[in-house]
Amino acid sequence: MKFRILDKYLLKELAGPFFFGIAAFSSIFIGTNVLFRIAKYIAQYGAPVSAVVKLFLASLPEIIHYTLPMSMLLASLLAFGKLSASSEIIAMRAGGISFARLMRPVIFVALIVTAVAFMLGEYVVPASKVAYQSILRNEIEREAKPASEEHVVIKVVSKGELNQLIYDRRFDEASGRMEEIVVQDFEKGELARMEMADYATYVEGRWTLYQGQINELNSEGQISRVITFDKQQLPMLNPPKQLAANQKKPENMSIGELRQQISVLKKQFEMTSRLKLELYQRYALPFSVLMCALIGSPLGVQPQRASSSMGFGLSVVIVLIYYVFLSVCTTLGQSGKIPPLLAAWIPNLIGFAVGAFFIRKASR
Repeated sequence: MKFRILDKYLLKELAGPFFFGIAAFSSIFIGTNVLFRIAKYIAQYGAPVSAVVKLFLASLPEIIHYTLPMSMLLASLLAFGKLSASSEIIAMRAGGISFARLMRPVIFVALIVTAVAFMLGEYVVPASKVAYQSILRNEIEREAKPASEEHVVIKVVSKGELNQLIYDRRFDEASGRMEEIVVQDFEKGELARMEMADYATYVEGRWTLYQGQINELNSEGQISRVITFDKQQLPMLNPPKQLAANQKKPENMSIGELRQQISVLKKQFEMTSRLKLELYQRYALPFSVLMCALIGSPLGVQPQRASSSMGFGLSVVIVLIYYVFLSVCTTLGQSGKIPPLLAAWIPNLIGFAVGAFFIRKASR
């Protein structure tokens, strides 16, 4: 019963600083980034108030997602700092309660927030980024320069089933042209036909493939017939502008979309380092919440940490160090200098090692 009361007490001490952290860190992000960009759009494009409000709301999920690890770090620092400053930890330790036992509710909360961070990063943030880009493109940058994309993948889905997968190495919206195209046709979930063409153009409301061949596959996935063509209509009605608007950057894709994109690019022998890194970071980054809890709790066990201003400042410093490591590893991973899996997890592994060191020190 004593331990249950202790857990509730520690959870109460964590809750206030955690939500304060979300509000404070979000305010910093909004003040230094979002408002600056919005002011730029108003000055440069004369963005209407309605578009600006929608843009602001679309940016909030990503901001909150970023603040979760910082807020967990601040909460654990301040909660344990307060307990240490009032000598409550000394009394608890004298009563036979270990530091590891004191950390149990912190780890419990950190795991819940980790799960929330994963759900936000997978379902909410990508959708909000797509909405942000759509508002920016369609309601603010109306006269923007037409897009030019590389490695475009287009899915044609009907009644929940994938009917067609179109890959082109290069796409130019202004000229309405795609180059080096591969079209995969599916029947009942199985690949039935592959079309390859040198290029395609959009003229008079339709896409036309040029200089290519069709490979028809049998039930075993082997080529049963090859047909060459000079000109072939592509049954896709989307005009160039809509195709450009529908293209997603890796950070705007779901885990399923990232896996599918990686699979398509692998078959075309293209580099997938950036996509793989984004995929692995979707799993790694939420665990930074747990890492911050493991670092913040033992660091807070000092009387001088009780000050909220010192706790906030220390949180900012630790987070900055973490994001420097993250940025370096991201650059190395995207360039292929180190494996994407390692690049995604190195900052967390270092953080967990540092946390384990501080916990061991605080447990003595």
